Amino acid sequence: MNTVDQMRQCLAVLAPDTIDILDESGRHIGHEGAKGGGGHYQLVLVSPKFRGLALPARHRMVYDALGPMMQQAIHALSIKAYTPEEI
Repeated sequence: MNTVDQMRQCLAVLAPDTIDILDESGRHIGHEGAKGGGGHYQLVLVSPKFRGLALPARHRMVYDALGPMMQQAIHALSIKAYTPEEI
């Protein structure tokens, strides 16, 4: 299973309506952080579980769901986290 598929599997706990993940790792070849093997990703996630939560709390939920991937497989992650009503 590749990293994007693993991310999708981990993020399933947030009951997302939509998950869009863009792997930008190829654009960061030679970057100091990329040398450790972690990739660069953009994430757009729409979930009803974000209702009533401020942006920092939404980001924490994403980081918690990804767990150990944030220490190894993911070096950089850009997050856009929305409720269904915000789309």
